[in-house]
Amino acid sequence: MSEHDDCEQAVGLPCAPSAGDGARPGPRGNGEARGGGHGHSHGGHSHDHARASRTRLLMALGVTAGVMAAELVAAHVSGSLSLAADAGHMAVDSSGLVVALVAAHLMTRPRDDRHTWGWARSEVLAAALQAGMLAIICAIVAWEAVWRLVLPEAVEPVPMLVVGAVGLIANGASLLILMGGRGSSLNMRAAFLEVANDALGSVAVIAAAACALATGWSGADAVASLLIAALMAPRALGLLRKSIGILMERTPHRIELAQVREHMLAVPGVTRVHDLHVTTVATGLVAVTAHVEVSPAVDAHGRDLIVHSLGECAAHHFPVEIAHSTFQLECAEHAAHEHLAH
Repeated sequence: MSEHDDCEQAVGLPCAPSAGDGARPGPRGNGEARGGGHGHSHGGHSHDHARASRTRLLMALGVTAGVMAAELVAAHVSGSLSLAADAGHMAVDSSGLVVALVAAHLMTRPRDDRHTWGWARSEVLAAALQAGMLAIICAIVAWEAVWRLVLPEAVEPVPMLVVGAVGLIANGASLLILMGGRGSSLNMRAAFLEVANDALGSVAVIAAAACALATGWSGADAVASLLIAALMAPRALGLLRKSIGILMERTPHRIELAQVREHMLAVPGVTRVHDLHVTTVATGLVAVTAHVEVSPAVDAHGRDLIVHSLGECAAHHFPVEIAHSTFQLECAEHAAHEHLAH
């Protein structure tokens, strides 16, 4: 049976959902439009993830801040740009982890009349801020590294090697701490990527120190700095792009809006779909809203069944589960009275 067949046959299902289903037939409105909502509750799971994330972030923050302090001292002693670059990167990461920690706390706050989605989107703001800081530090490091290649400066490779090794061990520990939660939210993914970049930066510092010890070429330090920036920049820009896309309410990349519309039109009684929006509120929470024109022959019970069918289709027939749906059912004449900005 095809997915379209499922959508069509769902209209024949009883209006009341099963006990394990979050769907409810939509309440009837007055006049021509009748609407309904459909959702699956993720509140408890979100709070559990947020609490676990706070513990992981606190542990990673302690490790990262300690290594950052050691690298700053060693960079001053050795004159190493790559070590200073990695310390600057870790300073950004430490502030990013603080932001992520605040966001993880805000995500546990309940919804209210002022914040109808709760504070779930704070994770997206935190991820965008972390990504922006990473992009800025990349530009600064790259600029300074180019000048170091043009006007080389002497470095002390032994402190670089020692602190680089300590940083690598510490970053490895932080990665193990954050690994279990990296898929729980965009916020945690940003934190994990920052620490992963720190680990790569430590490897670059060690390589530059080893090269300077073996050959005496101080330019290896500037090359390592450029490598750190090159490793950070694509991930930072990618995360920034994704965060901005969510804030701009762009359709999730795994959802084809035309396919969603096609599935909705396959439901018997539906004649037209317009003002269709699919957006990401926060990690794991995708919502759809639409105005759905129905045939005049459909009675009140039939409209309830259509709402139920549309919600079930949204929740189960696409690569990303659309967990929250709101549909306004209306007759064809109603569209002529709407004043949509677009």
